[in-house]
Amino acid sequence: MNVSVEVTPHIHDTAPHLGAGVPYALRVLAGQLAETPDMGHPSSLPGILTVTVDGDLFEDCPALSVGYLREPDRVQIRYVNPIPPTTPTAPTESVHDADRPQERARPANPADDALVVRQIADAWHRVTHWLQHNAPRSLKALRAGASPAAVATLEADLGLQLPVELRILWALTAGDDGVNGAGCLPGNQALMPLEEVADFHRSRMDAQAWEDTLNAQRPAEDRFVGWRSAWVPVVSHGATDRTSGLYLDTATGYLGRWSRYREGPDEELDTLVTYLEDAADMLEAPALAVRDIPGLVDGALVWGSGIGPGQGDRWRPLTG
Repeated sequence: MNVSVEVTPHIHDTAPHLGAGVPYALRVLAGQLAETPDMGHPSSLPGILTVTVDGDLFEDCPALSVGYLREPDRVQIRYVNPIPPTTPTAPTESVHDADRPQERARPANPADDALVVRQIADAWHRVTHWLQHNAPRSLKALRAGASPAAVATLEADLGLQLPVELRILWALTAGDDGVNGAGCLPGNQALMPLEEVADFHRSRMDAQAWEDTLNAQRPAEDRFVGWRSAWVPVVSHGATDRTSGLYLDTATGYLGRWSRYREGPDEELDTLVTYLEDAADMLEAPALAVRDIPGLVDGALVWGSGIGPGQGDRWRPLTG
């Protein structure tokens, strides 16, 4: 007797962003699980089995790791994770890059990665679900997810092995074009468009190379480090404002804050997961928000700390 197979709502929303053929591949897999619910392999997550989908069998579908909850009378697909290529595309070497060793991310743990994928997808689904029902203009400003090929190209440009949290976030959205310059994250910050990440990283590395030349002549206490190669810029001050923002340290997994005004970088002591979860919490329960207060201006999300000129009279804070 076949069991019922359910797919969680956030999987329905995010699957098309992983590849046009992913929804069809999941429908095929659901049919197989209905007949053979124990076809997966146990994972380190309690009650979760995993199964691999061969992307070569489906058009426009990467290889996938799918986790599902097996219960006596039903199966629930809980997460879908693109499997990175085993051999990443080699970056095109320039004179500048030739002297720079390739950075590697912190070691991956499959069980931890599966949990992070679920947490990022859940947090981002909460944000976009709120935008859909409250701030449709801000939702419309979010770009579609990046293809695995685009993320692999970025990885090669950066010379970094990207952590899974960035891979899954960029698979959901490749940046935020903003509304009147304001992004949808606290402080009206915005996810940087994918194609700008590598250019910005390169410009910061060039600036640091000049600082390193000066540092060689400075006393130790006066040396300035404004950027490191393991840092990936993720969030900027605004949709078109790159004066400051947040980077993800691929060596530690923590966010840090950067600024062009020669302010030293500050650790946020947030991971990307906790940062997005906090943003979702503030949207869903603004009365409990401590970092910033969400509000609306003409169908767009505007956070209280970033109200622009002429918006004060039209800004409606949310207190529910």
